Amino acid sequence: MQNALYLLLGIAVLTAGGEVLIRGALGIGRKIGVSPLLAGLVIAGFGTSMPEMVVSVDATLSGNPDIAIGNVVGSNVANILLILGLCAIIMPLSVTPTALGRDTVVVILVSALFIALARGAGLVHLEGLLLLAVLASYLAWAYWSEKHRPAPAGAVYQAEAAEVQVVPGSVARSTVATLLGLVLLIAGSRILLKGAVGFAQVLGVSEAVIGLTLVAVGTSLPELTTSVVAALRRHADVAVGNILGSNIFNLLGILGVTALVQPLRVSGRIAAFDQWVMLGVALVLFLFLYTGRRLSRTEGGILLAGYCAYVFVSYTAVT
Repeated sequence: MQNALYLLLGIAVLTAGGEVLIRGALGIGRKIGVSPLLAGLVIAGFGTSMPEMVVSVDATLSGNPDIAIGNVVGSNVANILLILGLCAIIMPLSVTPTALGRDTVVVILVSALFIALARGAGLVHLEGLLLLAVLASYLAWAYWSEKHRPAPAGAVYQAEAAEVQVVPGSVARSTVATLLGLVLLIAGSRILLKGAVGFAQVLGVSEAVIGLTLVAVGTSLPELTTSVVAALRRHADVAVGNILGSNIFNLLGILGVTALVQPLRVSGRIAAFDQWVMLGVALVLFLFLYTGRRLSRTEGGILLAGYCAYVFVSYTAVT
């Protein structure tokens, strides 16, 4: 019971911290004249991944590397199967292949890159630098292509920033909000990790399993909130684009920074099973988007059922 309370409290504090951080950062960006495109691409699009970032770095420094990597891989699986599945059931998500084709392909490629780099010794400092370099290149490419060759995807990133409608009214308040968000993220991470490790010990499962499921879903709540709100507002491209951007940042940014802080060895469980599930669900999403040009309610149901099966197998059949 105590571990459950720690988990719930940690998730709540993380969610609040991520929300406050995004609003503060957007407030600063708007006051200093950052374009809506850049604000959506960097601040709103990737800002929802900050809980995963803080938890993974904190877990690594605390000697829980399986939670750090499991959190990222599990979040990417949950983002597609759980969040997009739920959003498609709420409202079928019609998307334009030309608008989101780039990011869908990038998600598949960076998933494959992670699998390639994680073999052998795992992710060391050099691999961390490589992942961050790829992220910087992607950001530069995405911003340049949308700014100089206007395409429908540009509207996605601008709309992501527009989804956050209430921001502090001054630079001072925005700065305070940003700092407060960081403090809440760190505090929430410590509380969440305490509950996660305790749960693993009580249930008799590995820390990787807890990281892949409970921690991953908890840190994905900002993505869930943003995408569900976008689906309810019929902003399908925002709902899907938010998830794709988050998955890219999770693998390149979070694991890149975490590997720089401390080398990461991928557990046998994740190497044998979960990383392939992550790549597989990215391919399934690609097929759904490009065959029907949308995610239907039926496909959303398939994704949700797939996530239920993944969690069941994680706790019963795979160690």
